[in-house]
Amino acid sequence: MFKDLDPILHSQLRLAVMSLLISVREAEFTFLKEKTNATAGNLSVQINKLKDAGYIEVKKQFKDNYPQTLCSITEAGITAFEKYVRDLQSYLQTGAA
Repeated sequence: MFKDLDPILHSQLRLAVMSLLISVREAEFTFLKEKTNATAGNLSVQINKLKDAGYIEVKKQFKDNYPQTLCSITEAGITAFEKYVRDLQSYLQTGAA
């Protein structure tokens, strides 16, 4: 009846990052930090968990002699996010019935 929710996406901060990346596809670390109101350390840890799961790709580069970290959602990340949303909707529909 109730489907298991993806434990990687079931974290508030990781879900927030994925929600942002679903709409913009690629974002700088500073943008994600600003939008999620997370600390740099916590965001970094959560980004690494998403990267290890294959949900995002992380590219480190330099822009105007400053380090820049870009995060982009992968196809696997899009699929996992869409499944998570469907599974969560099934909880809501079951509860309303």
